[in-house]
Amino acid sequence: MAAPPHPALDSEIRVHVGQGEFEVTDRHNLVFSTILGSCVSACIRDPSLGIGGMNHFLLPAAPGSGADDRRYGVQAMELLVNALLAMGANRHRLEAKVFGGGRMSAGLVDIGSKNVTFVRQFLKDEGIPIVSESLGGLQARRIHFWPATGRAKQQLVADPGLAARERALAERASRLEREPVGDLELF
Repeated sequence: MAAPPHPALDSEIRVHVGQGEFEVTDRHNLVFSTILGSCVSACIRDPSLGIGGMNHFLLPAAPGSGADDRRYGVQAMELLVNALLAMGANRHRLEAKVFGGGRMSAGLVDIGSKNVTFVRQFLKDEGIPIVSESLGGLQARRIHFWPATGRAKQQLVADPGLAARERALAERASRLEREPVGDLELF
């Protein structure tokens, strides 16, 4: 007779994905989470294998020579897709859920809409269908993604402190978009 499942082994493990980060897994008990304002997160998976991942990027593309910086969409998306393929995912089965791209401050360049346009075009160009999205708007979001099942949960953030921090990040992103990239470290 088989032993009953051990609760500690089956419990969920949450992994936070911060700006410029990405994570991939084939473990069924991992949950990825992040908090987004104007940033965008793509949750991409191969549903047949239960392999999936999440990224979190700040701006669509790097100005100047920052093209290898993972805070930018081009690099973040390539790294996520390539990591999934390296784990055995099939490019033709990949599907995406995308979140974020909010307008966090009316007085600044709308970074969120630029991120939304970028992620939609990137996924279209790569032939990866978007099966679900929550993009744009005026609020920050907390996202949880279960790569094994494809389940995603979004919570709109009403915390004024968190919203203020997201606005500050949007302001930094706006400055980052205008400033030349060199040895300058902003974060």
